[in-house]
Amino acid sequence: MKKLFRFALCAFALLAVLTLRAQSEAPNFPLPVRPDTLRILGVGNSFTDDGMMYLPELLEAAGIRNVVLGRLYYPGCSLRQHCEFDAADAPKYTYYKSERNRWTTVSEAATLREAVGDERWDVLVVQQSSAYSGIYTSYHPWLERLIERVRFYCPNAGACVAWQMTWAYGSGSDHGAFPKYDNDPQQMYAAVVDVARRVTEECGIETVIPTGTAIQNLRAGEFNNPPSDFTRDGYHLDFGCGRYTAACTWFQALVAPCLRTDIGGNTFRPDPKGHIPVTDESAAACQQAARKACVRRFSVWE
Repeated sequence: MKKLFRFALCAFALLAVLTLRAQSEAPNFPLPVRPDTLRILGVGNSFTDDGMMYLPELLEAAGIRNVVLGRLYYPGCSLRQHCEFDAADAPKYTYYKSERNRWTTVSEAATLREAVGDERWDVLVVQQSSAYSGIYTSYHPWLERLIERVRFYCPNAGACVAWQMTWAYGSGSDHGAFPKYDNDPQQMYAAVVDVARRVTEECGIETVIPTGTAIQNLRAGEFNNPPSDFTRDGYHLDFGCGRYTAACTWFQALVAPCLRTDIGGNTFRPDPKGHIPVTDESAAACQQAARKACVRRFSVWE
């Protein structure tokens, strides 16, 4: 019995050492405070697009014109796929940029190296493919490798690596990965939160964009439309309140603390062509869902 106890103690100590080593080998830095220009790059897929699409308009409505945004897009791209593309220096991405609060296409055949090296980015946002967001074994060693590569390519050695926590699918989703979560949005959300909490701690990521929690907060309110649940196809966010809430969350998690502002009261309203139009009433609910998520990142506000 004593031998078993000693063995367990040694195993625990070894795990702790390896965890600390992983953290020390992937140093991170805080968000900048009141920079002259704030530069944010999202490295991801269509869920990054959903999160960032309305950011320029939110910035314009807030009177903020010193933020440069970038989106590096490849459909369904996982952490592993990002690393494989980079290893081959493959020009697989569409690279979008906003310098005057308006998206433009920089390249339809960009590499990770080119986009990350294009600006002195202050914030580099990474995420997992939605299908694997709640599957812990899909993250390592790919997340660590991706962090290393974006740090290596970024001209700003003090850039903050941040994490976008994605959302659970709608209750009526027919996505092929949904059965991994028993076709249950609550179960998927719980899995995504659990894994996000673990991997961000392991990799020293303190800045989390809790988009998944913001959407879950919104689903608990009066504007929800099950079984779509603010999605346009069961998993991508709709063009109304879904994307609007995601952009509000990005604003509140990144722009607000850097520039000392807040998403509350923002007057931008996207063209209501989604399932749930963004009216003054629903916009207030979206903004509150985002603000609450940034206060309580890993659980629904009740």
